[in-house]
Amino acid sequence: MWSNSDYEKVFAKIDSLEREMVGMQIKITAVPAISPASGGEGEAKRVELVSEYLNKLSPDTLNVYRAPDERAPSGDRPSVVATWDGVNADRTIWVMAHLDIVPPGPADLWDTDPYEVVEKDGKLYGRGVEDNQQALVASYYALKAMLECGLKPTFNVGLLLVADEEVGSKFGVDWLLKNHDIVKKDDILLVPDTGSPDGSMIEVAEKSIVWLKCTILGKQAHGSQPARGNNAHRAGAKLMLALDAALHEKWSGTDPLFEPPDSTFEPTKKEANVENVNTIPGEDIFYFDCRVLPGIEIEEVKTLAREVADRIEKETGVKISFETPQFQQAAPPTSVDSEVVKRLSFAIKETRGLDAKPVGIGGGTVAAFFREAGIPAAVWGTLEETMHQPNENCRIANMIADAKVFAHMFGQE
Repeated sequence: MWSNSDYEKVFAKIDSLEREMVGMQIKITAVPAISPASGGEGEAKRVELVSEYLNKLSPDTLNVYRAPDERAPSGDRPSVVATWDGVNADRTIWVMAHLDIVPPGPADLWDTDPYEVVEKDGKLYGRGVEDNQQALVASYYALKAMLECGLKPTFNVGLLLVADEEVGSKFGVDWLLKNHDIVKKDDILLVPDTGSPDGSMIEVAEKSIVWLKCTILGKQAHGSQPARGNNAHRAGAKLMLALDAALHEKWSGTDPLFEPPDSTFEPTKKEANVENVNTIPGEDIFYFDCRVLPGIEIEEVKTLAREVADRIEKETGVKISFETPQFQQAAPPTSVDSEVVKRLSFAIKETRGLDAKPVGIGGGTVAAFFREAGIPAAVWGTLEETMHQPNENCRIANMIADAKVFAHMFGQE
């Protein structure tokens, strides 16, 4: 384990590297990495840039893994993995960040060019600066500071920089786990891809996700002659209310680990049915976004929905069908007593003076893929949660503070 003076040297070095960290953010942001599914070219150009940075730190291994994807101009979706040997080479502490970003959206919603970083009031503005470049840059400079101070990590340290996180990870973590043996089950894995503004939240569990697409087919007719049709919109409204009541009644339990502590079932998107007021709709489509506590088999959600739909069909004479564009059973949670949670909590306490709190969330992260593979993962960061928004920003102080937490983990016994 590093001594107190070792930590002080590393932390002072991180502070001194602030302008370099800002410079790396500027360079990465200028090389967009958007999935072909979202109209982009993928991560190839960004991997070239990031690999140049990694090589400057003389890693003991550096590999680019290429998931085939004919939609990308390069023909693949690359992820890059670099490692540095530790005193104890039997295990690796991994920091995983993703290379891809989401599109910026309408330009008129941005105050600045999303691909040109602007620094203002201690923040960096640009697409991707928080999601997930803050983690990438902070982990890189934690390593650089350590190496420039002439120190070695207790265990091996690895940076796992992956493709395709924003669009499902089919060409990223999912592909890597199925095709390559990189992360071992006794390794220590940190995924800095969600967090809280003060850095006190450690995500250890996620809810299951069901997106339920509900399609109601009736009969279109003129608005003045409703008896000639069968109003799919009215039947859809009955179905929506009946589903809302049945789902909440069936699964009303709570788990204090999560915020909110209950399963949530929210009617969200509503597709257009008819374009004019005086036509009775023959088709109606709406969606439920269901976030279900672990331990509930989400097949039961579809079963209950079908039971409710059968009743509405008998009452109204319409036909109802369901699709599940998102259907993901929650992975086993990471134990609050796991080594990664303990090490991370200790680092947060020592560098920030905070007592970290393990929590569960309603959203999904790539940690789920590792948890399914039996690899405990902790998700953590100091984030303002501006990701995916116009004027996305990263607080420079957060980037530096996270780098110190990473460095502390590298030096722990």
